[in-house]
Amino acid sequence: MEDTQQIIIRLEDVNKTYGIADTLVKALDGVNLTIAEGEYCSIMGPSGSGKSSAMNIIGCLDQPTSGHYYLDKLDVSTVPDAELAKIRNRKLGFIFQQFHLLPQLTALDNVMLPMIYGGLAQSERKERAVVALQKVGLSNRMANRPNQLSGGQQQRVAIARAIVGEPRVLLADEPTGALDSRTTQEVMDIFTQLNESGITIVMVTHEPDVAKQTRRIVWFRDGQVIHSHLTPSDIYRVAMAG
Repeated sequence: MEDTQQIIIRLEDVNKTYGIADTLVKALDGVNLTIAEGEYCSIMGPSGSGKSSAMNIIGCLDQPTSGHYYLDKLDVSTVPDAELAKIRNRKLGFIFQQFHLLPQLTALDNVMLPMIYGGLAQSERKERAVVALQKVGLSNRMANRPNQLSGGQQQRVAIARAIVGEPRVLLADEPTGALDSRTTQEVMDIFTQLNESGITIVMVTHEPDVAKQTRRIVWFRDGQVIHSHLTPSDIYRVAMAG
């Protein structure tokens, strides 16, 4: 896919270290990784392998100690924090294991909330939020607050909130970690539909059954990319080997 489509994510010789001297920890060690627009990619690896550090850099939540990160051809490695926030809001959508919904707001209001900072009129915010909730199958739950929704429904609201700004890339960090197997599949079906609509998806997961539903798996170990193009059929063999 990378040969024929535009590269939207490129990490070049990315290093990330924490601490100094005897306490120095090298979370990422010379990572090179490219992801093409429209890909559906999962990142896996054992605890401490660097996958979360890589995801934070891809999501512009952190910056590399050295090396370069290009997002949609822009080198964001040294972009000031204020500009980085604008890039995140414009190009990226985030989904986490915990749903981070405001309990006092309805599903509709939770999805509308991020658009307040974009200067959109309330009527347009509402219209776009309704469309996003319809995409995740919650057209009949818009007036419900989080405590009136199941875990799977709350994650769907979180997905709607992530896509309402029409991001180029959707980043999901263990999005099914708090869900049972049936609800996990329902959420994964939504991710598949979103990817088929053209959204690039990058997902961190520790679950092989989740990773095998993506189209490409990147395997991290000791801060390095060990395998950059695993297929779903490879995943159990590599997971068993660590």
